[in-house]
Amino acid sequence: MSYMDRAKELAPVIVKDRRVLHSKPEVGMNQEHTVDYVYNRLKEMGYEPQRMGGGVCALAGIPGKTLLLRADMDALPMEEESGLPFASQNPGAAHCCGHDLHTAMLLGAAQILKEHEDELKGTVKLMFQPGEETLCGARAMIDAGILENPGVDAALAFHVNSGVPAGAVLAFQGPTAASSDSFTITVTGKGCHGSRPDEGVDPIAIACHIHTALQELQARELKAGEIGVMTIGSIHGGTTFNVIPEEVKMQGTIRTFDNEVREKLRARMQEICEGVAGAFRGSAKVSFEPAYAVPMVCDRELAAEIKDSLCQLFSEKQVRFVDKSFPGSEDFSFIAQQVPASFLVLGARIEEKEVYGQHHPKVQFNEKCLPVGAAAYAYAAVSWLEKQSRKTQEEG
Repeated sequence: MSYMDRAKELAPVIVKDRRVLHSKPEVGMNQEHTVDYVYNRLKEMGYEPQRMGGGVCALAGIPGKTLLLRADMDALPMEEESGLPFASQNPGAAHCCGHDLHTAMLLGAAQILKEHEDELKGTVKLMFQPGEETLCGARAMIDAGILENPGVDAALAFHVNSGVPAGAVLAFQGPTAASSDSFTITVTGKGCHGSRPDEGVDPIAIACHIHTALQELQARELKAGEIGVMTIGSIHGGTTFNVIPEEVKMQGTIRTFDNEVREKLRARMQEICEGVAGAFRGSAKVSFEPAYAVPMVCDRELAAEIKDSLCQLFSEKQVRFVDKSFPGSEDFSFIAQQVPASFLVLGARIEEKEVYGQHHPKVQFNEKCLPVGAAAYAYAAVSWLEKQSRKTQEEG
């Protein structure tokens, strides 16, 4: 029986897992129910799972090369309006990004891998992580040792997409997802009466000059071909019409696909803010949020290997490379920063209904993609380990 045939047999179980998780979403690093559910399901399959870094880890196979398969488990802090019978039962939390499907698919793959464990030519490490949306979960599990004991040689992750035809597999290569740095600029002046601005230092005027000056970073300091986006999304200062306030706060985000560009923008932004504020007799302080993401760069060789293996499982029309990147952020980037990694999108569009994008309260995902994802996770792992085993034998 093929991996896809077995995944289709398991489809009712995978769908059930998805719906249970969907109805009980949890946000951020607080995944108590979800972790318990995943842990117990893995135990039922015969694994010896381990809780770590707010998530769950389990191993299949024998000592040798190790491939990590990741699924994120957390929901978004929002209300669901899908109208589904298994919609969120937790107010203020909803699986509108599809992480419940990722978890269910990897549980399905775990079942298939356990059934084929004697065929594995190395180790598959299953990583069920919290806090992807808050960009904290991958780092927490890395700090807890997810890439060690045994050491991980490569990693693979899938993400469903409600706008891509169901079952289609898109493989990224090279720069894939943008970094994310959220910041706050606190501009301090000297408050005074609105009729006597000469007696104060106007932080609103300073904030306006800072906003304009920051645009020069993109226009005049990035080389042709370098990509960097700096957006101010919030400016707040003052409480009434005739008082110049003491302080203004500006908030925004930096996105880029290159670590050097990221560091340059962060450093120059602070210099500009402090310099402009000082020129107008005020001061400015830049602070960055602890939740951030580095650019995600997929390993081209691994991406090609994973794509080739999936073309053996599915038709070549079903699997293809994507040469473009997307400006959103993904904390799988912290895994990709340390080991060769491959990131793929799995189509989950519902054809006969209005299509809503990820993070929309009415978004729905086509559950027909679930066995496709489970089979893809399992077969990609088996194929990659077999290829690494052959390489080792040839080199030896």
